[in-house]
Amino acid sequence: MKYFNITVNGTAYSVTVEETSAGAAPAAPVAAPTAPKAAPAPAAAPKATGAAGAVSVKAPMPGNVLDVKVAAGAAVKAGDVLVILEAMKMENEIVAPQDGTVASINVNKGDTVNSGDVLVSMN
Repeated sequence: MKYFNITVNGTAYSVTVEETSAGAAPAAPVAAPTAPKAAPAPAAAPKATGAAGAVSVKAPMPGNVLDVKVAAGAAVKAGDVLVILEAMKMENEIVAPQDGTVASINVNKGDTVNSGDVLVSMN
């Protein structure tokens, strides 16, 4: 048996995989007990940008900006979707790490970003 921890959309799961020999028939599926959920990690950790109280929301992975859901000056709450980022054919919602106001939007729909690029700045 091998054990893996996998995070999907910010939710952590513990997974057990059984190794079988080549040609062996797989065992019948058995419902495994649900593991307790770990605290979800934020999509983009808040980072200080130098200004008092400023937070930069950075791209957690390289991808294409499918949509920008907020405008500069908009008030947002923690967990509100700021940007939709497509990576490996999956749409990823980049959310606000805290309550605040959008100070600037550093990307446009259709832009390609690298991991760590600043998407949105907040106060």
